[in-house]
Amino acid sequence: MTRPPFTIHSPKTRDSAVVFASPHSGSQYPDWFVEASLLDSQSIRSSEDAFVDQLFKSVPQQGAPLLVAHAPRAFLDLNRSKDELDPALIEGVRKVGHNPRVASGLGVIPRVVANGRPIYYGKMTRAQAHHRIDTYWRPYHAALQGLLNESRATFGKAILVDCHSMPREAVETGLRPGARRPEIVLGDRFGAASHPEIMDAVAAVFEKEGFVVARNTPFAGAYVTQTYGRPARGQHAIQVEIDRSLYMDETTIRPHAGFDAIQSRLTAVVAQLVNIGRPQAEPLAAE
Repeated sequence: MTRPPFTIHSPKTRDSAVVFASPHSGSQYPDWFVEASLLDSQSIRSSEDAFVDQLFKSVPQQGAPLLVAHAPRAFLDLNRSKDELDPALIEGVRKVGHNPRVASGLGVIPRVVANGRPIYYGKMTRAQAHHRIDTYWRPYHAALQGLLNESRATFGKAILVDCHSMPREAVETGLRPGARRPEIVLGDRFGAASHPEIMDAVAAVFEKEGFVVARNTPFAGAYVTQTYGRPARGQHAIQVEIDRSLYMDETTIRPHAGFDAIQSRLTAVVAQLVNIGRPQAEPLAAE
């Protein structure tokens, strides 16, 4: 890849404890990766949180940083532990216990994309896997923790808003009769990753802008939320999943006519979320 593994879009003046991140919107696919894959250049994008970084592009103008990964999710999943290595894909890796994500092919280096379609013809070496992790995973997570550390040092707390998108079908299954299909799913590991007042405040912002919001079902947050959500240390993490069908065609992976309207609504959301992390938004301090 010719670009750095990530970009930090920084505000001119950082006046909020909130940090935004988009780990899955990367779309920089190396030619050799696509050419060596079983999938074509369109199919390989099916796991991508396409355009999420664009939906949240107003973040720096509102006084908070936005961390955007460039490596695609099919290439490396930044929402997995670096140790979630798949023995079915990587030579020399032994199976240790049962990890359902790894077993299904969705480890830190995914074996499959959406709907279980395999990416590779065969296995890669352990050295290749570790090179990928060292080049992309470690720098991204060092940058993320660095931004959170800056928030805690400056404001006494840090609030991570981890931005994702979800397939429409993921929220259509399991709905109770008469229930409204959620457009936004907020995950805080069922209260383990964020102070409840912060979670309530974030949910209220999305609801104020007219979104149908659910909490922790079907997505409660994975590695990032679990790792960086430390409310007792004044570090909170909330995962935001947005229904992709609101702003894009999931088959062609292109924005549709509703994109600008959703982007505008999310710009209003961002302004209010950033305000939650401003000093005048107390009484919440470093719990």
